[in-house]
Amino acid sequence: MGAIKEIYNSDPKYGQFLRFCVNGVLAVAIQYAVYWVLIKWINVNIAYTLSYLVSFCCNFVITSFWTFHSSPSWKRLIGFGSSHVVNFFVQLGFLNLYLWLGIPKEWAALLAMESAVPVNFAMLHFVYKKPKKVKKYKLKSKKYD
Repeated sequence: MGAIKEIYNSDPKYGQFLRFCVNGVLAVAIQYAVYWVLIKWINVNIAYTLSYLVSFCCNFVITSFWTFHSSPSWKRLIGFGSSHVVNFFVQLGFLNLYLWLGIPKEWAALLAMESAVPVNFAMLHFVYKKPKKVKKYKLKSKKYD
């Protein structure tokens, strides 16, 4: 545990990535739990969509406050939502690919969620990235004789 804490404290980016991972596991757990209940009664793709929406709402709040230490805002919700629209379709594509390959629906969902993680992190990093401060340089003019 001490090694993880050392890494966490050594660089803000490492801490952010570790928080992202923990948050991701929580979001997947929420999404999968809702999906698992719903697939017993409704179509797999509808169950996946509804479970994604529930997970999305929880994920936005946790990502804002904890992962990136930011306040939720309409701008961030739009950016977060935009990245998640792409992420949703990536996941849905993987889900249907895995189902087509014959993987049971209970396992295909977990594989689809895991397969989309790298894409999602890259997109969210840009949504929550703080803009760099631009240095202002003062031009000095030389007088020539």
